[in-house]
Amino acid sequence: MTDHGEMIKGDKLVLRGLMFHGYHGVKPEENKLGQKFLIDVDAWMDLQAAGNSDDLSDTVSYTAIYSIVKQVLEGVPHKLLESVAQLIASTVLSKFPQVSAVRIQVGKPHVAVVGPVDYLGVEITRYRS
Repeated sequence: MTDHGEMIKGDKLVLRGLMFHGYHGVKPEENKLGQKFLIDVDAWMDLQAAGNSDDLSDTVSYTAIYSIVKQVLEGVPHKLLESVAQLIASTVLSKFPQVSAVRIQVGKPHVAVVGPVDYLGVEITRYRS
């Protein structure tokens, strides 16, 4: 799921191919039966201190970001993927002040469209203001 056209310079944490079952969507059956969601996350921050120290306290743990994504995807249903992505992005930025920007991609591999698709979804990029 990683065809990012926009380039942000610098170091980043990368989480790819996260999969969760959630109940997000506009259609009643999506809210009742749920479906699989695919998530990719990029979190830009300076990783030099962690690279030099080899100390987890000098970075953000991948598992902490994973936990945020899991809570959002398996939590309260949203109608729109845009809302799901926004909540992930805003939570990461508010919880980790060292993160300067995040890119969140949310994909639905099982959508009701005529024709084959890998997934349909959204991608947002948010910056610390």
